[in-house]
Amino acid sequence: MLEKLKPTIRLHDGDNVVVALRSLHSGDVFDGVTLSNDVGSGHKIAARAISSGDPVLKYGQVIGYAATDIAAGAHVHVHNLEYRPTSHDYQFCVDARELEPVPEAERATFQGIRRENGKVATRNYIGVLTSVNCSATAARHIADAFTPDVMAAFPNVDGVVSFVHGTGCGMADNGDGYANLQRVLWGYARNPNLAGVLLVGLGCEVNQIDFLLDAYGIKRGPLFHTMNIQTTGGLRKTIDAGVEIVKSMLPHANAVRREACPASDLMLALQCGGSDGWSGITANPALGYAADLLVRHGGTAVLAETPEIYGAEHLLTRRAVDEETGRKLVDRILWWEDYTARNFGSMDNNPSPGNKRGGLTTILEKSLGAVAKGGTGALNGVYLYGEPIDRKGFVFMDSPGYDPCSVTGQIASGCNIICFTTGRGSAFGAKPSPSIKIATNSDMYDRMREDMDINAGRMVTEGADLKEVGEDIFRTILDVASGRQTLSEAQGLGDLEFVPWQVGATM
Repeated sequence: MLEKLKPTIRLHDGDNVVVALRSLHSGDVFDGVTLSNDVGSGHKIAARAISSGDPVLKYGQVIGYAATDIAAGAHVHVHNLEYRPTSHDYQFCVDARELEPVPEAERATFQGIRRENGKVATRNYIGVLTSVNCSATAARHIADAFTPDVMAAFPNVDGVVSFVHGTGCGMADNGDGYANLQRVLWGYARNPNLAGVLLVGLGCEVNQIDFLLDAYGIKRGPLFHTMNIQTTGGLRKTIDAGVEIVKSMLPHANAVRREACPASDLMLALQCGGSDGWSGITANPALGYAADLLVRHGGTAVLAETPEIYGAEHLLTRRAVDEETGRKLVDRILWWEDYTARNFGSMDNNPSPGNKRGGLTTILEKSLGAVAKGGTGALNGVYLYGEPIDRKGFVFMDSPGYDPCSVTGQIASGCNIICFTTGRGSAFGAKPSPSIKIATNSDMYDRMREDMDINAGRMVTEGADLKEVGEDIFRTILDVASGRQTLSEAQGLGDLEFVPWQVGATM
């Protein structure tokens, strides 16, 4: 429990910085140290003098190095803290801890939709997917034909949604970018939250529909249709034919009923965006507690955003269930270091300006807070972007730190529900999987109550403890999985957050 009346909090006994629990002013005193600057809530203060070049410690870990001598009581931020790349001195499996499972008879359930293949849905959409940007307009017009008045006749269908993107041609027909797009399209087609799929192409694109079907063994049927504009006879004819195809799928999609399903059928995407100095103190650890609960009930929790574990990946390799899993994670870290270098970037390009205004300084600091979403259990698997996840428990999926792109990969990997923490206030939602928004601080929660489902900031302002907030998140996951609408869904978010990860040359 955080002591809300104290001016600062030290997160680990070995830290040489503390975090301001509220806005503080020059001359304020904490633990015998006088503050020399005004400091905002969530920002760092030197708890003792730090010499130039010495490591700065938060969470008991290095978040950067003093760029100059830092006096006790000084604000520690971008002006006096510098980034250095991480060490590659990894250990494997030494902290792998299997969480105690909840007995079968006591496991939580939710009201889900069980598909014929045994997978369980939390939502019931029909999706109009595109193989290429050239068919995006057709797909949007097809979906737009299914207005609320039309859908009123199909009360068990959550909607018809188009998933359009800006690639599919002008790209190599092999390599990372092509594989990413193929995995995403097939992953969405098999996500249980889509009852039916219409895949629309142009006809001459690099990303050929027939190749996708052959490569992944996809069969056309009553709930999976394909078409292309050139063969159908143009845009208008494609839209008209597509509308008729979706109409034919709606009665099938509507003929579902929710039933009691075990929490083990949930695959939870763990996400953060618009992070701040509180993310690693309130919302992320609370979500980690909920992720541990889900794992103990037999479910799956999927961490992602590889650039946002950079500097904390050594904590995850220590939790790897075996060395092979740990080395898969290291391989992705090395890939990202090479990827950023050859594109003249730096891993420290993240945090964003908003993250920094909220108190974060380096990617090392941001990552140490971000990995808290993954709870405390063993890391059971590491997957490529959009790769099917076939292991239960806590796993990791490679992705950029860009939230819509990362979530797109998690949904393609099989996630049927999302928890998204934010400190600055991210307006985000995703279809076909509902997104639960968790505020890291009470000020932002009060400003954005129409967007935030849960306030983890009450850990500071009201003294709520980690267990209380974590259990609240877990209960909310079950309720939303059972059909309760999230605030993101209520505002119609999710149609435009489909962003497959583009890698490689555009030709």
